[in-house]
Amino acid sequence: MESDIFIYKDQKKLRCGYTTGSCSAGAAKAAAWMLLSGQELTRISLQTPMGIVLDLALEGSDRTEGTVSCGIRKDAGDDVDVTDGIVIWAKVSKIREPGIQITGGDGIGKVTRQGLDQPPGSYAINEVPRRMIRDAVESVMEDTGYEGGLLVVISAPGGEELAARTFNPTLGITGGISILGTSGIVEPMSEKALIDTIRLEMEMHAREGREYCIITPGNYGMHFIGNVLSLDLAHTIKCSNFIGDTIDMAGAYQWKGMLLVGHLGKLVKLGIGIMNTHSRYGDGRMETISACALQAGADRVLLQAVMGCATTDEAVRLLKEAGLFEVVMDILLERIALSLKRRAPEEMEMGAVIFSNRYGLLGETDNAQELIAHLRKEMT
Repeated sequence: MESDIFIYKDQKKLRCGYTTGSCSAGAAKAAAWMLLSGQELTRISLQTPMGIVLDLALEGSDRTEGTVSCGIRKDAGDDVDVTDGIVIWAKVSKIREPGIQITGGDGIGKVTRQGLDQPPGSYAINEVPRRMIRDAVESVMEDTGYEGGLLVVISAPGGEELAARTFNPTLGITGGISILGTSGIVEPMSEKALIDTIRLEMEMHAREGREYCIITPGNYGMHFIGNVLSLDLAHTIKCSNFIGDTIDMAGAYQWKGMLLVGHLGKLVKLGIGIMNTHSRYGDGRMETISACALQAGADRVLLQAVMGCATTDEAVRLLKEAGLFEVVMDILLERIALSLKRRAPEEMEMGAVIFSNRYGLLGETDNAQELIAHLRKEMT
């Protein structure tokens, strides 16, 4: 079944999908109905926490004595989601103990670290999907008059392989995917989902007693942190483009200090106060470098050449050839430090390290080495 729910983003009509939580709850409801009523189903309806009712097609079902399994294929809509197309299965069995027990099976990850939605040792089936599964199965028990107990086992064949392409290994979830979702509906290109992931990782760090951390937009930064700065990547959080939001969250967790490490092409935008570095929120890379170059004494010819650059590496080359790079970088770092100070709580120390894939380390704020020292101490 394809969802007929749409949203509009950037003047585009995008189709919404449904979460692994909705798949799990729908599959569990169908399996419970088939087990308790004896009837066969090919579709099942499910009301999501968002209030939207889904009509879900069963991918398959299997019946043995005292047990029914049903599967529903995940549909992520127009969202880019590695779990799109995976089949989530729910096996429902009668048990002697009253009530509903929910656990995981093949392809569902297990939590190994504090600070996540579920405690260590539990299957990574989050609180809202668990509630959805319970509510769906309870409704079937009421409709059929069943007063005994049921065991619900959620599985996702192939989930362990898919999990390697998610945040799970970083978060400390091993052996499979997580069953997620707070609304039951997947919104395409959801910034909220990314921010929620950053918040979850930050909470995990806070619960482990850390007071300093490193944030970086992506994999280039991770490589630089590990291979050039020789810092433990376990203290690093990927913030994607959401630098401002990540600083806000760090303030809420009362971090003492945070070091931002990133490529010039991203962090240069902080020089004019852009705290979400995605291109659709603004570019300003060459304008910022040109403003710093003007302040450093660059002539009109050089400024025009910088404004014509397609990449920050190209601009760096021109500034180096003109002998102005170090001065321009000092001015830029002062601007970046000011932007970070304005965004961060007064009691939290913020620093930055900027690099280029072509030129390596380009510069750092005055307090960067102090923050690195704190990080090294916390890592020991």
